[in-house]
Amino acid sequence: MTGAGEDWLSDGLDVEGADCGSWVPGVDYLAGWRDAREAADRLNRALLGSGFEMSDVRAVASTNGDGRGVVRVAGRPDAAERLAGLLETLGGGDGGAA
Repeated sequence: MTGAGEDWLSDGLDVEGADCGSWVPGVDYLAGWRDAREAADRLNRALLGSGFEMSDVRAVASTNGDGRGVVRVAGRPDAAERLAGLLETLGGGDGGAA
């Protein structure tokens, strides 16, 4: 589900700040990424089921600096607007109240 796609929506082991040398020895980044990938796969299936195309919006697995999984939603602005509208409708349109 989160496999190869367009370059701007890549899905690899992406550690926040990895280009700055923030990999910490002994931190299991892969475990966090695996958890994030499972969640991203579920979200991607839900997006597909709601009529979204993976080339427009998708969930991408990543980790943060301490190895915890992170799921980022990446997409085109028009698809993000459409997703926001869908979520607002499901949430009753109350502007973000939980």
